[in-house]
Amino acid sequence: MDYLRYFKSRQGEMVGRLKTLVQLESPTSDKKAVNKCSEAVISELNQFGVKIKRIPQREIGDLFLAEYPAGKLEENKKPLLVLTHIDTVWPVGTINRMPFYLTGDHLYGPGALDMKAGLVLAVMALKTINSLGLKLSRKIWLFINSAEETGHEAARHEIISLAKKAGAVLCLEPALPGGALKMQRKGRLVIKIETSGRSAHASTPEKGINAVEELIIQWQRLKKLKINGLTANLGLIGGGEKANVVPEEAWAVIDLRFWTGRDLTQIKSFLRELRATNRQARIKTSIVSFTPPMEFSPASRDLFARASSIAASLGFRLEAGRSGGGSDASIASQTGVPALDGLGPEGEGIHALDEHLLLPSFIQRTAFLTSLLIGL
Repeated sequence: MDYLRYFKSRQGEMVGRLKTLVQLESPTSDKKAVNKCSEAVISELNQFGVKIKRIPQREIGDLFLAEYPAGKLEENKKPLLVLTHIDTVWPVGTINRMPFYLTGDHLYGPGALDMKAGLVLAVMALKTINSLGLKLSRKIWLFINSAEETGHEAARHEIISLAKKAGAVLCLEPALPGGALKMQRKGRLVIKIETSGRSAHASTPEKGINAVEELIIQWQRLKKLKINGLTANLGLIGGGEKANVVPEEAWAVIDLRFWTGRDLTQIKSFLRELRATNRQARIKTSIVSFTPPMEFSPASRDLFARASSIAASLGFRLEAGRSGGGSDASIASQTGVPALDGLGPEGEGIHALDEHLLLPSFIQRTAFLTSLLIGL
């Protein structure tokens, strides 16, 4: 079947579904708004017999797991886990200054690319499989995360638990420019370094131990850490009380990004060995948050090769790329399950005022996802 032509003929329906979701604003911090948007997706899925599990949450929007088909399959293969998220970085009211609109082949709107278009892909693919009676060899598990943008332990736990039981992971984050998948993602380690010294009058600084100076020295040491591809960003810093007082306390929050688990081991070893240059000063390091790297494993290479063959049957070449940011696929990949990430449409302006996706890619990626769900 020509899925590209099929979804081209349903372009209006796809754009309409996306408009509905974008206008249902869903910032991570607004549980009520997130739930309302999620329920709009669940309402669509309920129309064609998808089994829905709601996982209630107190702090964040509820999590959802949709299973299709609801009944048993003849083949006993592990399911495909499709990862999506409903939350965005945009506060309620953004739609008034960033309205949803189509101009040429560009679809604009807050959260349109990241990643409500991915949710539309999933709904359209499952609806098509159901309405055309297409045969599946695996169950499809569609996970809808309500707190991907900020991260949350409950969501992380669900993703890991599902990934351990899955045969492969398909993450519908946006594609890289040009359409490449995100087969490698950097890990992210956010650390806090705290230094303590001794206060003194600024006129006699030798009587004190300057915690800010000690912090700067440790930051300079960290920047010299030789790991290929490592980036270090000093994002937050504080210390001291007054200009005429030698600061007794100082702290900094630093974002470290790296490509491999081996890099992470080296970073942690470095942090454990940090020592103050002044024997009377003290240093404390702690981990604020962690996202593992997604490495291009042999299993994921095999999965990518199969996906490339399916893409070729649709008339386009699939490329493997990499990204400096993490995603839910990064979390799932900890389990060793093969993963494809960046299966959503192409676009630009993620988290920016010009956020948009490309309509031809929107159609192509829906056809591609449908083919993957049937062919893997």
